[in-house]
Amino acid sequence: MNWAPTILRIRDISIKMHVTFLLLLAFEAWIWSTHGLTGIAFGVGLTILLFACVVLHELGHAFAARTVGIPVREILLLPIGGIAYLTRSPKSPRDELWIAVAGPLVNVVIALCLLPFVGVSATFVNFPDPESAPSVSLLLTGLYSANVMLVLFNLLPAFPLDGGRILRAGLAMLVSERTATTYATVISQGVAAVIGTIAVMSGQIFLAVTALFIFFSAGNERGESRARSLLESRLVGDAYNRMAVTLSPADRTSRVVDLILTSYQPDFAVVQGNTLLGIVTRQHVLEALAAEPADLYVAAIMNRDFVRVAHTMSLDEVRSTIGAASDDVAAVFSGKEFLGLVSLVDIDEALAVIDYVDRNKSLSPAS
Repeated sequence: MNWAPTILRIRDISIKMHVTFLLLLAFEAWIWSTHGLTGIAFGVGLTILLFACVVLHELGHAFAARTVGIPVREILLLPIGGIAYLTRSPKSPRDELWIAVAGPLVNVVIALCLLPFVGVSATFVNFPDPESAPSVSLLLTGLYSANVMLVLFNLLPAFPLDGGRILRAGLAMLVSERTATTYATVISQGVAAVIGTIAVMSGQIFLAVTALFIFFSAGNERGESRARSLLESRLVGDAYNRMAVTLSPADRTSRVVDLILTSYQPDFAVVQGNTLLGIVTRQHVLEALAAEPADLYVAAIMNRDFVRVAHTMSLDEVRSTIGAASDDVAAVFSGKEFLGLVSLVDIDEALAVIDYVDRNKSLSPAS
């Protein structure tokens, strides 16, 4: 089952909604149902409009990312908010700052547009109360309040919020990206601890869950920064599998099955002479067997539109390139010469080895 179907596409960006979002709609319909069908329609409509603002917020990030050459594959809507998936991390602090600021700026513009309709006396804590009678005025006030809160909450200096990325970008203009991430992580987890303490003292479960989410996300961000740093230090030309088994277009799927069962190799290059014709993966074979029990030639199931990377690219660049193509494996070339295949699994394994070696080097002087 697809738990996050695409509901809209905007300039090649897929807007996906997780099915759990329907539970939120049902909950809002229920708490407003005391006002009958009008209340149910109000609760559902308000929720949809709130998440439309979230989509616009994430599109702000997405379009800002595109201006600095970073494609965005999709935006995922969850009951707790939205996530824009960038194909790679920004290369400079200025780029990260611009991308991070763009989202809250969208909500500032929305709030300013709504302000004339709610009056200068409106406060950002004026959320619609289910005991109030549904009205257009109540709807506009709720939207205004939500956008103000989106700005204030997202500007908290904590990962994975925009404020955390703004903080790191500012620090990275003074120190290295890795050091900036370390400082920003410590601050983020400090903010999470404060939020968690307030949540426990006030008995707010949702706020406590938010604090835990921020705390662990900050740790993940630090780990990802370390991974980028380590992978940037190695070239893919030093990490691809030189001993990989290759196939010819005349080989059958039965041979691939035998190789999968008797080796750890999941991806196979289909070559003719020194020319790479395509790539056959374990998934290709499984799908072919499920659709057609006949022993097909691998030429019939191979992927001819594969990702190409230069052997001089870093492992981090290759990881980003593969991710941008929504693929799992790439072909490594030296000019026109095919060298071999490298997959995301290979890169993860290389990262584990590089990390082990790096940690041992850092410990050896102290031993």
